[in-house]
Amino acid sequence: MSMYCNQCQEAARGVACTKVGVCGKNEIVSNLQDLLVDTLQKLAVKLKGSKASEEVTSYLLKSLFQTITNANFSQSDILRSIRKGLILTDTELAYAGDAELIAKSADVGFETIVNDDARALKSLVVFGLKGLAAYAEHAANLGHHDEKITNFVIKALAMVDDENASIDDLLALTIETGQFGVTAMALLDTANTSAYGNPEITEVNLGVRNNPAILISGHDLKDMEELLAQTAGTGVDVYTHSEMLPANYYPKFKRYDHFVGNYGNAWWKQNEEFEKFNGPVLFTTNCITPPKASYKDRIYTTGVAGFDGFPHIADRIAGQAKDFSIIIEHAKRLPAPTEIETGTLVGGFAHAQVLALADKVVDAVKSGAIKKFVVMAGCDGRMQSREYYSEFAQELPQDTVILTAGCAKYRYNKLNLGDIGGIPRVLDAGQCNDSYSLVVIALKLQEVFGLKDINDLPIVYNIAWYEQKAVIVLLALLALGVKNIHLGPTLPSFLSPNVTKILVEKFGLAGITDVQSDIKSMIG
Repeated sequence: MSMYCNQCQEAARGVACTKVGVCGKNEIVSNLQDLLVDTLQKLAVKLKGSKASEEVTSYLLKSLFQTITNANFSQSDILRSIRKGLILTDTELAYAGDAELIAKSADVGFETIVNDDARALKSLVVFGLKGLAAYAEHAANLGHHDEKITNFVIKALAMVDDENASIDDLLALTIETGQFGVTAMALLDTANTSAYGNPEITEVNLGVRNNPAILISGHDLKDMEELLAQTAGTGVDVYTHSEMLPANYYPKFKRYDHFVGNYGNAWWKQNEEFEKFNGPVLFTTNCITPPKASYKDRIYTTGVAGFDGFPHIADRIAGQAKDFSIIIEHAKRLPAPTEIETGTLVGGFAHAQVLALADKVVDAVKSGAIKKFVVMAGCDGRMQSREYYSEFAQELPQDTVILTAGCAKYRYNKLNLGDIGGIPRVLDAGQCNDSYSLVVIALKLQEVFGLKDINDLPIVYNIAWYEQKAVIVLLALLALGVKNIHLGPTLPSFLSPNVTKILVEKFGLAGITDVQSDIKSMIG
């Protein structure tokens, strides 16, 4: 048995992981995830044209999300999801033993598609669907659903399963995936802001207090809400890590005086930071990496996240909150976090906050104080080549403003880049899904300046990608007609030469080179 996984930017040799994932997943889990996606495609074919139940559509979204990079390393979890899909598809394989399913999983996957261009486009669509499903799942946890999104997911998976789908049809499907990516991000934005208020400019504490604490990572704000409510009055503090940082910007969460601030940096530094945190860590979504022995007994998962051998907080039942008592009691027995930094950082520049400053921003553009906005959204990662983004931010002219969302910001959000007339030069909109805010800001500026084309704005795009949420953000930008996006540190390895050529010629998609050359070409 061998694996073939090329869905993330850190794929081995820039091609694919074939023995063990750079992310840490083994070949059995990797192949089972391929079988799960194949099962979802077969289920979509069966469902196409009919009305799927809420249970089935929820299963589709959660299962797609489960296969995203760094979300679920649990062989038993993936097997359970496969069996449920096989039962829904009404196939005899549903009654096969684990060993038979594991053997079957070695025979599926996109690498079995002969046509390079079809394989590239189907990969692009499915990886985009995984990111889309993640955002739709977060919205669903807050009670927000959109039947059009799930109907499209079914349609898209069914077309991916079609061996006779034409290249033209797959190209159209790719852009349509981006269109529904915008819809899903808008849905999640509404869900988050209606539940917790509009993010506001916030100074986030980076230091620690002398209380036992829980560190929460991932993206799910409903889990954040319930953990804060259940830790209130217990003497246990709560800190965010990595992509949960933007929870600090929401008014409703600020009401809790035991919500201290953010601890640490991007997801890939967890092996050194979790060791020093001392308390238990809760993973609500993706971004988990195989833990070191020194802290593995303090890891908990919930939602789609999973890792065999770690305690898992069960899903909500009949509208009730999740029960976080086990992790709270664990925290009480452990020492307070070890301080790794002090000071604050500023964030909370989602669309409502930036639009409230619109007059100030527009005046700065008209006066020439701001010459360019540089969108540096996306993901961070372990590769040394990502130091490029820190250097790029530092070398940008002083009359540029960085618009960011996602964990890519950890490459520059703690640098002293100053401000322009009181407008910080780094405007952090939030999580990767909050790239939607950057779109809203761009469209509002287009309206204010009376421009017919979004590409006429003084905005350039230098996006860092790692996993599939960044793929759906990219497709969303392409669907909105945004051109000349630079994507790095490398272009996706799953793209064929012909598909890459189409994206370059039609959308001006480009990679990155060196800092000085790229600043010259993007900024002038």
